[in-house]
Amino acid sequence: MDVNAAVAAAAAIAGVLTGVIAMLAFRWSERDQKRPTRTSLHTDAVLPPGVDTVLSVLRSSAVVLDEADAVVKASSAAYALGLVRGGKLAVEPMLNMARDTRRDGEIRQVELDLPRRGTGRGEALAVSARVAPLGSRLVLLLVEDLTEARRIEAVRRDFVANVSHELKTPVGALSLLSEAVMDASDDPEAVERFAGRMQIEATRLTNLVQELIDLSRVQNDDPLEDAEPVRVDELVAEAIDRCRHQAGTKQITMAAGGTADLSLWGNRGQLAAALGNLVENAVNYSPARTRVGIAARRVTAPGGEHIEIAVTDQGIGISDKDKERIFERFYRVDPARSRATGGTGLGLAIVKHVAASHGGEVTVWSSEGQGSTFTLRLPEASAARERVTDHHMPGLDEEDESGQPDGTTTVTSPYEPLPAPEVLP
Repeated sequence: MDVNAAVAAAAAIAGVLTGVIAMLAFRWSERDQKRPTRTSLHTDAVLPPGVDTVLSVLRSSAVVLDEADAVVKASSAAYALGLVRGGKLAVEPMLNMARDTRRDGEIRQVELDLPRRGTGRGEALAVSARVAPLGSRLVLLLVEDLTEARRIEAVRRDFVANVSHELKTPVGALSLLSEAVMDASDDPEAVERFAGRMQIEATRLTNLVQELIDLSRVQNDDPLEDAEPVRVDELVAEAIDRCRHQAGTKQITMAAGGTADLSLWGNRGQLAAALGNLVENAVNYSPARTRVGIAARRVTAPGGEHIEIAVTDQGIGISDKDKERIFERFYRVDPARSRATGGTGLGLAIVKHVAASHGGEVTVWSSEGQGSTFTLRLPEASAARERVTDHHMPGLDEEDESGQPDGTTTVTSPYEPLPAPEVLP
């Protein structure tokens, strides 16, 4: 009995000691939690009232430094730009500005080009930094990212320079030709020849101005405001009719296939202009007595049913280095040939903007000396239609079943063959 009593007493004493230790640990933990940390000192005690709230709503990247150049407060945008690393301001010129401002209290501003983090291509990040005193000990740094603004300004300057050059060429030609007509007033043949050249240059100038207007319109207008279901076969027929004269002059056969029962959702005028530009380019850059094919099919995409319209030619093709730039304004793969055909260098830029504004895209497949295939991929008018899986693209060297001469459709494309196309003479 004495042994059992001793064991019980020892257990009771151990329990009491354990409870006391637990209580002391809990009290110690509460004291630690109530003790002000370095972060709370910086944000609550050091920052003036309301500054934290103001900095959180600023669009600029904000950094607040104390008298030891330590970061008291930094916005998430400052971290994203790589301005703050390891609790320190990582940009030496900005740090020097902050020190100078802390010393004399003057507001300073400078524009800097900073290396972009995570890229090995040497791309610069253009920023505007402004430093101002915040109270007696703190310094506020506000940084604006100017990279996109500079890019847009560079694009605008290039566009104005290109437009000026493109407009000056036909205007200068018209001026010289008019002088030649005046000097050759007594030579009817010369007058007729110069007048014909003037008509060509006037047409080129008219086309350039019209395409500039079209490009401005597709960039500024919202095509979905006046959107409607647009039948693909009607767009294709309109594009072929637009190029019928040029194709007939070069004896180029145009054929379409797979366009029945397909509809797009968008602005009819813009869609017709985009497809017309693709077909016109195919005809202009194709040798005589070749074929241009237009084929369409429905495809299933993550965003719903889409329609692909492919325009294929047997032209000169496009090199790999040119594929990356062909959708730029005024860029021409073959400037001499483009001028001979009256091209302005804006057609594919218009196609790209129309596709993007309609929620689609335009892609190109090409092989030098074999031809090119430009594919418009746009949302279908009704995503609830049944999936059609037996549609294919027209293949090379397929004989047309309409019985019309030169009815073969050539489509050099990575797609599978479609049923025999309908030839539109």
